[in-house]
Amino acid sequence: MKPLVSWVTSACVGFARACVVVAVAMLVPAVWAAAVALWFWWGGNPWSWIGPFVWASIGTAALSRPVCRMVRSLVAKWTGTLIPAGYREATPVTQMSTGYWWNGFSYSRTSKDARREQRLRLWWSDPATWRDLRFTAIVPITIGVIAAIPPAGAVAAVLGFSQPGSARVGAVGLVVAIATAPYAWRSVEPVAVRLLRPSSAMALADRVDELTAQRADTTIAQAAEIRRIERDLHDGAQARLVMLGLSLATAEKLMETDPDQAKALMREARVGAATSLAELRELVHGINPPVLNDRGLVDAVRTLAMDSPLETSVSADVQPRLEPPIESALYFGIAELLTNAVKHAHATRGRIAITQDDTGIVVEVEDNGRGGADERAGGGLAGLRRRIAVFDGTLEITSPAGGPTHVRMMVPCASL
Repeated sequence: MKPLVSWVTSACVGFARACVVVAVAMLVPAVWAAAVALWFWWGGNPWSWIGPFVWASIGTAALSRPVCRMVRSLVAKWTGTLIPAGYREATPVTQMSTGYWWNGFSYSRTSKDARREQRLRLWWSDPATWRDLRFTAIVPITIGVIAAIPPAGAVAAVLGFSQPGSARVGAVGLVVAIATAPYAWRSVEPVAVRLLRPSSAMALADRVDELTAQRADTTIAQAAEIRRIERDLHDGAQARLVMLGLSLATAEKLMETDPDQAKALMREARVGAATSLAELRELVHGINPPVLNDRGLVDAVRTLAMDSPLETSVSADVQPRLEPPIESALYFGIAELLTNAVKHAHATRGRIAITQDDTGIVVEVEDNGRGGADERAGGGLAGLRRRIAVFDGTLEITSPAGGPTHVRMMVPCASL
């Protein structure tokens, strides 16, 4: 009984999906069929085909991308296979000092004109546009024809049983519809994966753009870090060292006339030297903690957890040492997340897990704060994503309102 119920369910679901696939695949042919019908309706004029042809071409261009997006969505929903779109993203338009707007291609008087021209130029120059047009031309005679078998069988069954003497045709149509319903729609996945995935040239162009953006982000981050170090040195240790030199010079002059005052200045200089040394050590610790260099990521994270106001547990299953840049990126990423948990989420407990799998090293940070972590442009989480993206790493954030917040960082690592 259960196999029969399963078969009936599969047939019903398959028939519905086949109908959806036919409807999507035949959108563009329906436009051309309407154009042909309009041409015949305008018959008698030798130039009457121009208008329907133009409108059908415009309709095809306008429907190509929505059709491809619907096919990707159906494949992802039904099979779980994600097909990257590979469309080129529009860059923000910029107003120049002359008052004109630059859209990456040309100047325009208004931002609206700049965006409109940008969309047209981007659509025309994007290789994905021609890939989508090719797909909309091929899909009716591949996916559409195969998926149309169950609906065609159902139509034949209805017509056959409704006409006297055509019961055999109706029975054949019913058998065809039921037998092919669970399988006819499945052709959409291999065809879509083959024709809709980005080409190697498109993937390479996207990778170049991504690496260019990462290089720019890295350059900006390095410049900001250098300015921070210079500011800390100038306002802290450098000022104290200058005062230390003045105190020593004054003590040297007073050594003969006022030894007690000279000794007091020497004591102040010693305190200043100790303070400057502590500030320099703190600055060096902020640049690259010594424990990270000496003992590796796991011990550095355990030290960080002990210094954190959170009650933080650390579990680790990473034996070999990682590359120093990766260890540094993960260490400061964890430090950023713990700081956010204390400062913004008002958490009291945290958990850090460092593991390794077949893809690389995985770091999970969780806190019991109020949640609602938002990755804003220019914020700490966006900076963290850019920092690990340099190593092809990924960042996943789960932070519902009310908590808890769970962050997963994964970085591919050849040393594992």
